[in-house]
Amino acid sequence: MHRTPLFAAHQKLGAKMIDFGGWEMPVQYSSIVDEHLAVRRNAGMFDISHMGEVRVSGPGALAFLNRTLTNDASKLAVGEAQYTLMCNERGGTIDDLYAYRIGDQEFLLVINASRIEPDVAWLKKMVDGRWLMVDGSAANDEGRMTNAEQEQGSSTRTKDEDEHEVNVTNVSDDFGAIAVQGPRVHEFIDKAIFGPSRRGGSIGRATDLKKNQASVFDVSGQEIYVARTGYTGEDGFEVIAPAAAIEGIWNALLANGHAACLQPCGLGARDTLRTEVCYPLYGHELDETTTPIEAGVGFFVSLEKGDFTGRAVLAEQKAKGVAKRCVAFKMTEKSAPPRAGYPIWTAGGNSAKVGTVTSGTQSPSLGIGIGLGYLPPAQAKPGTPIEIEIRGKRAPAIIVAKPIYRKA
Repeated sequence: MHRTPLFAAHQKLGAKMIDFGGWEMPVQYSSIVDEHLAVRRNAGMFDISHMGEVRVSGPGALAFLNRTLTNDASKLAVGEAQYTLMCNERGGTIDDLYAYRIGDQEFLLVINASRIEPDVAWLKKMVDGRWLMVDGSAANDEGRMTNAEQEQGSSTRTKDEDEHEVNVTNVSDDFGAIAVQGPRVHEFIDKAIFGPSRRGGSIGRATDLKKNQASVFDVSGQEIYVARTGYTGEDGFEVIAPAAAIEGIWNALLANGHAACLQPCGLGARDTLRTEVCYPLYGHELDETTTPIEAGVGFFVSLEKGDFTGRAVLAEQKAKGVAKRCVAFKMTEKSAPPRAGYPIWTAGGNSAKVGTVTSGTQSPSLGIGIGLGYLPPAQAKPGTPIEIEIRGKRAPAIIVAKPIYRKA
């Protein structure tokens, strides 16, 4: 199994480690409930070094991303970030990701760990034009450049070719990453990450970042990316740093966050937190056969920006509707937690199986079973009673508006 640069730190803290998609990762340190509530009430810190990073740069970077991703990257000023998706020609989701605009011609894509190889392969496939670049190697319409063409270099390039140059580089192995989340994170993050920013937007200190802003800071002479983003529904930051520097940042955050009750957290709490606020997880709510419209993240599909891969299918779904819809639900009586793969039935005397749970758990915040799943639109309205088949028996539940958990 792969190990992140923080593996030794997890061992020192007594984490329970599991195999997560080929990565040896902490599932919990104390308990999932304890860590979950720490994030909701105070602060929690996660190792997200298994996530991938892809750098996209060059004069043609913006146009390339707008042809490849669903959201409108042109709306990003330098120092801003956005959630977006990458679709195939059928509108199915190759991945959901965050795009940071670090410079006029430089973006950093943060992608799912299980999708690094498929994503990079797709981005390479999508690169077109005569002088676009992939992983530092130039290519033309017919394939890779010949040695003679490489030696001639820029002397043979036209102005149009220069304007369409793009570099797509997988830098996942170069970085580690941390998510520090919760209402008290702002109390200590500036003590571990010192401002002002080096580039990516003029920021005096990390806490000056607003939601969905990102910038580059200097820590011990090394550039690190800091964004006010997260996957928990709470305020917080995500920090991406060179692999050799990430443990020092982890330890500095732990030390400075002690007074704010910061706790290290594992994948278990990360999953319960994101399920409560209905954030999709690739391989559960999203896959290559499911579109962003079906998954309920159509807000991040910008049809007005022009053509992009999958647009025709997504436009048709927005106009005519979908055959399935991702819904959120709560159990209405005490039961074992719902889990992914459990059948969803209509309620009443003539009940029928109509869908499947994609994510399910016991909500630490609400004290009840909750989940996400797909249903036909006719059964997807909030307030509709349903039944979840749990271990061969059906338990009552009700469809609710998203998010399931809302701060008081």
